[in-house]
Amino acid sequence: MALPTDRRYTAEHEWVLVDGDVATVGITEYAAEKLGDVVYVDLPKAGSDAAEGTVVGEIESTKSVGELFAPVTGEVLESNDAVVDAPELVNTDPFGEGWLIKVRVSDASLLEDLLDAAAYAALIGETA
Repeated sequence: MALPTDRRYTAEHEWVLVDGDVATVGITEYAAEKLGDVVYVDLPKAGSDAAEGTVVGEIESTKSVGELFAPVTGEVLESNDAVVDAPELVNTDPFGEGWLIKVRVSDASLLEDLLDAAAYAALIGETA
């Protein structure tokens, strides 16, 4: 599994791609594989608040239900409607079209706590 090195990761198997003060968030390929076939995604509405470590959404698969945790604190700018309409995007393109939310980061210091690709790879037992 090739991990993109242009983003940060969480121990909850989410990725964060930062552009200025906007963080795009999704789940990793590892998480998508563990979930199995994703059949439903519930995401927060634009304008809602996201607090680091709190549940902001839900991802259901044929095997289980997983929670989406906010890896950063800020305002949700956008949810990926394409994923809501076609949840399988989470499985087929987790690092691209399968992104979940965009958040305007209000506390950039929290980004320092996120893992780089090498640290995340070690967490899941892969090599970066």
